[in-house]
Amino acid sequence: MLQYLRIQNLALLEATALEFTTGFIAITGETGAGKSVLLGALSLLSGSRADKTLIRQGCESCVIEAGLLFADTTHIDALLESLALPACEDGALLLRRTLSRSKLPQITVNGTLTTLANLQILGEHWIDFHGPGEPQKLFKEKSQLTLLDSFARIDKPLAQFREGYGQWRSLLKQADDLRSQDRLDADELEFIKRQVEAIDRATLSEESVEALERDYHRLSKSQELVALSSRLENGLTGDDGIADKLGPLLANARDLAGIDDSAAELARRLEALVIEANDLAGEYAEVARRSDFDEDSIAKLNDRMNQWMEIKRKYGPSIHQVMAKREALANKLAIQGDVEGTLQRLEEEASVFKAQLVKQAATLRHKRAAAATDLSKKTGQIINSLGFKKARLSIEIVPEEDLREHGDCSCRFLFAANAGQELLPLNKIASSGEIARVMLALKAVLAAVDETPVLVFDEADANVGGEIARVVGQELAGLGKRHQVFCVTHLPQVAGLAASHFLVSKEQTTDTTTVAIAPLHQDKSARLEELARMLGDRTSKSALSHAEELLLNG
Repeated sequence: MLQYLRIQNLALLEATALEFTTGFIAITGETGAGKSVLLGALSLLSGSRADKTLIRQGCESCVIEAGLLFADTTHIDALLESLALPACEDGALLLRRTLSRSKLPQITVNGTLTTLANLQILGEHWIDFHGPGEPQKLFKEKSQLTLLDSFARIDKPLAQFREGYGQWRSLLKQADDLRSQDRLDADELEFIKRQVEAIDRATLSEESVEALERDYHRLSKSQELVALSSRLENGLTGDDGIADKLGPLLANARDLAGIDDSAAELARRLEALVIEANDLAGEYAEVARRSDFDEDSIAKLNDRMNQWMEIKRKYGPSIHQVMAKREALANKLAIQGDVEGTLQRLEEEASVFKAQLVKQAATLRHKRAAAATDLSKKTGQIINSLGFKKARLSIEIVPEEDLREHGDCSCRFLFAANAGQELLPLNKIASSGEIARVMLALKAVLAAVDETPVLVFDEADANVGGEIARVVGQELAGLGKRHQVFCVTHLPQVAGLAASHFLVSKEQTTDTTTVAIAPLHQDKSARLEELARMLGDRTSKSALSHAEELLLNG
């Protein structure tokens, strides 16, 4: 849930810091008071795009911060890891977004800078907005199918189907490409064959290329290597070398050890030094020998290096790229050598995939049909409680002519508000009030399968009133048992049912306009006054009495 929110210099709001609890939270205020500022702050934290006009006039920047608390962070931590962001600490997800007039905007998640795209991905997992534009989504059959699939809980089989569908389409494309491409003539086939053979003759591998490049480097430095190695060998064991000078010294050391036993260890160390000098000289001689290439070795090494350089120039700088190209050329040869056979193989594989997909699609269709019956029944019951006593909602499963990415069927939501009326697609319904209540009913039913913790409703009670408004409030309160629900409302029947209540107010002077957001649920008299205002008169005794009755029955 959203535990705290801090807003500074956003639109008309100078600064506020708010703490929230679970359940249903009402946002109220006079028309034009600036209730959209709170929703705008949440929208910015969910990754919506913004410009500098949102910054309060006369200020350099605006800042929005939020802290979300998760009882179980397994899912959100896995998402954060995929985005290369720090995991939650003590269940807290910390978001911060800054807009500036003169500097680049900044976004941090758990203290680490990140991108707007990452903020949008996170937003999809912690908050869901249901505003005036939401019914437009419900008009689209793709969105309707998404709602039905969520209710049917078919995420895993649908993902499996989509993976197989992608492989099937890939096989069909390969077959189509093969049918449409030009056949290679004998000369072209021979040319490709020679390319493959040239790569194969080089007998390339990671180890062989590494050894080749190492030996070639030594060859280019061979004269210098031989000279240095010989100089070191002579310095150690040649005439007037270290070993030559150490010989007399070693004889003296042995004589000293014969006189004084305590010098025996020193003599042994000097003897070891003589032995080490001779060993070093031998090893330097070996280095010189290995570096002294004969003409035949030099020619072979140069040929191999030239061969490798030519292959790299044609097919890529790395052994992996070269071998990938080799496989592609060999595959092309194999295909061209047996076009009909390859086509048959691709078609057979595609046929097997399609048979599996047909079965999977049928399973998806059956589950959708069962879910459609259940969803339409439960949604219809809520719609009836919202004032449509004879309303009917039906979800029709629509077969597709061919397999699609979502299966072999789509769906269509049909609605009739009154008895005797024909069921019509939702986009044929003219009444915005009807659509708003259908959407609310669907959201109430789908809440059981919706894992998004924070739901935001912008005037979900539009175009309703009286007893129906009370039912709308009850549905929102019901959603609040499983989610944290924010609702901007103008109806006291709805606000009176909220567990928490925040008032947005606007103050104006001759020079300035400011917006403030304050909690009312901690001050009963202030909340009663606001409910009375919403009823028509904040000073009326009857309005105040009615407001208290709304709270008592909430």
